[in-house]
Amino acid sequence: MTNAKSTAAPNSTETPAPARKLLGYAIILDFVLVLVFAVSGRASHAESLSIGGVAWTAWPFLAALLLGWLVTRNWRSPILLWPNGVCIWLITLAGGMALRVLSGETAAIPFVIVATLVLGLFLLGHRIITALVIRSTTRR
Repeated sequence: MTNAKSTAAPNSTETPAPARKLLGYAIILDFVLVLVFAVSGRASHAESLSIGGVAWTAWPFLAALLLGWLVTRNWRSPILLWPNGVCIWLITLAGGMALRVLSGETAAIPFVIVATLVLGLFLLGHRIITALVIRSTTRR
């Protein structure tokens, strides 16, 4: 007997259409939210919002975000809060800070605290909201 919820064969490498939509949504939103984090940080310090300036601020966190996706293999469950979302958040934070320091920038304690809170809110928040929306729509 087959599972009615499964749309792909058990050994298939094809991702079901709803999962592909969530994958696209999750990776794009993670990327955009890390960019928003960089833009807001630069704006709050009256730094240039040029493409180059934002890219310089964002690249360590975007690289770490990519690492987080690879480590968690998040394409399998793109909105899973635990452990994927939490690991992506912590890898993005720690990896971004490490790359930032290695590239000659600072990582003052207040910045680390703000980055921890903002990236946590962004990277975990959209997963929580999406899970609640999916739960509410599947109950109907």
